[in-house]
Amino acid sequence: MKNGNKIAFKSLNLQIFRTADGSDTLFDKDVSQHYHSTFGAVQESRHIFIEQGFLHAAGKFLSLSRDKRVDLKVLEIGFGTGLNALLTQAEAEKHEISVHYTAIEAYPLTQSYWRSLNYAQVSGSVYCSHVFAKLHLAAWHNPVEISTCFTLHKIKVDLVEYRPEAGSFDLIYFDAFGPDVQPELWTERIFRNLGNIMSTGGILVTYSVKGTVVRALQSAGFQTEKKPGPPGKRHILRASKSFQQ
Repeated sequence: MKNGNKIAFKSLNLQIFRTADGSDTLFDKDVSQHYHSTFGAVQESRHIFIEQGFLHAAGKFLSLSRDKRVDLKVLEIGFGTGLNALLTQAEAEKHEISVHYTAIEAYPLTQSYWRSLNYAQVSGSVYCSHVFAKLHLAAWHNPVEISTCFTLHKIKVDLVEYRPEAGSFDLIYFDAFGPDVQPELWTERIFRNLGNIMSTGGILVTYSVKGTVVRALQSAGFQTEKKPGPPGKRHILRASKSFQQ
């Protein structure tokens, strides 16, 4: 499949799309949205969620740790293709960071879709293929140990209905469809609820820097900063929960 070509699946209204860095994404025809950047799916996820999110949060919490150990509780809004979880698991093992990863998803992919994505082939690792399958085959609504440093807890629920305990997460990957498609998920109320379930000093990262998103986060008590984006995108957004909140 060449760059830009699409493969249609008859059973669902999604298409696989080969992005510019050679990795796949999905295109949802119902809402005319790609799951990742067409400039590079792996490239985008690694830049936003790993470099600006996971590694930044790990360094921040390590500096606050008395025993110089990091145990991160991560929440992903939109499990989707599982790419963010896959990249996070690899980094957790690489740096020996204990990660409890919760992912919420209202519409999980069927095997016909996720098994057709080429992330394992792009990585060139048989182990990566094994982990990717474990992520998708893991039971829903129960924590599952994927590897030594990584436990996954998938929950089939809409963000609006999700109600975890206060202080449950250190890092949030906000990777829902954009505010033009799902405006109800990018509101001050939603971000205030997320702030309430984050630990003090917690981090939220997202690809959207739309003015309404920035203002909603700030109104919800977050400190926001625009960071350089991956190819094809000028900026991404990182927000911190205030220690005074």
